[in-house]
Amino acid sequence: MEENKILVLIIDDDEDILKVISANLKLEGYDIITAQTGVDAYDLISGAEPDIIILDLNLPDMDGIQLCNKIRKENIDIPVIMLTARDTVSDKVLGLECGADDYIVKPFNFLELAARIKSCLRRYSDSNIGKKGKITLDRVTIYPEKREVYIDDVVPVNLTRTEYNLLLFLINNRNKVCSRKEIKNNLWKEKDIYNWSRTIDVHINHLRKKLGDFINIETISGIGYILK
Repeated sequence: MEENKILVLIIDDDEDILKVISANLKLEGYDIITAQTGVDAYDLISGAEPDIIILDLNLPDMDGIQLCNKIRKENIDIPVIMLTARDTVSDKVLGLECGADDYIVKPFNFLELAARIKSCLRRYSDSNIGKKGKITLDRVTIYPEKREVYIDDVVPVNLTRTEYNLLLFLINNRNKVCSRKEIKNNLWKEKDIYNWSRTIDVHINHLRKKLGDFINIETISGIGYILK
């Protein structure tokens, strides 16, 4: 594999879809690896360390949601785009809440997929530029280079990728009221995130539960949130 090439892992049990997506992404200059089961995909994620994952939800051995949850719980910080025939709002919200960065419904236009891949990679790169050392807010400590969060610099807090990005955004804007629209534009940037206002509220609630009294995120009715 050529140095600095982007490695894409495509996970889908449909061999024809794998071939079509692989061929098109190779034309875009990406290196490709594929898997048709969740077990094989997990082995590739751990061993090959892809730069981005294209994940179908309907796998023969496990649901794509389960696989996404598994890698996020293990703090595997790789962008995930879900590509699936499931098109209900609840499926889309569930996909985003489990740690996916984007959600595309089949049938899809390849140009859209290519654009979403570039957008995810760009956001991921931007969120990791120049983030060294640590950030301390009362008893909460964040190590941006490792994307790790601790209480009293000892007890680890297991956050999903979206929860972590939301926390970092609020800390970088502490003592400022952040509207839901500002949060949405900074975390997802895409215009068609389904039911995004409700999704943001859910992620805020998750942060409050995981960080408890160690962080103070106040709701500003009708506007958004402020971290004090």
